[in-house]
Amino acid sequence: MFSVETLTTFVVAAFIMVVIPGPTVLFTIGRAMSLGRLGGFLSIVGTAIGSIVLVVAVALGVGTVVAQSVVLFTIVKVLGAGYLIYLGIQAIRHRRDAAEAMTGPVPRRSGPRLLVEGFVVGVTNPKSIAFFLAILPQFVDLHAGSVPMQLFVLGAIVVMIGVACDALWVLLASAAREWFGRSPRRIEAMSATGGGLMIGLGVFLLVWSEKPASA
Repeated sequence: MFSVETLTTFVVAAFIMVVIPGPTVLFTIGRAMSLGRLGGFLSIVGTAIGSIVLVVAVALGVGTVVAQSVVLFTIVKVLGAGYLIYLGIQAIRHRRDAAEAMTGPVPRRSGPRLLVEGFVVGVTNPKSIAFFLAILPQFVDLHAGSVPMQLFVLGAIVVMIGVACDALWVLLASAAREWFGRSPRRIEAMSATGGGLMIGLGVFLLVWSEKPASA
């Protein structure tokens, strides 16, 4: 379906774009610092599933419709940003609970809830929509088979690279969490920092006015 040269070039380009911290990276770091390694990894799974949904949407042409509609794109941006701000506020409000829980196990939170939270962030990420619509079509060969399938394969590669990079961020963030966890005050500050990251990210997305290029 793809030539070796095309696939190699795409993987390099995708890695460069993914390795630069963006919305999902900051969200994952915030989750790992607030909830620990397991919380971070579950968030990764959730955001990955959400990203796959975006890939499928782009492959089927839905993403193009969203990109060409200022209203729809704005709705997606506001919903995603608002949800991040909500999660950040919750993390700050319950920072003392996190500090108290650190004397025992990592703060408990249901796996399904973490997956859903990650999914919402992943599927409403306007930066991902812009990336998929602006980059993926450039590597599609109209004479190399099904265009939707090519878009899906390329998008899946991006998601896999993102999962690998996010996993490394989770390990680093959770290690910092364990170090901070030796002091309740550090945990409060850490939980507030994780919440602050998500709030800051949400505000950034709200004011981010760049409109994705159409495929």
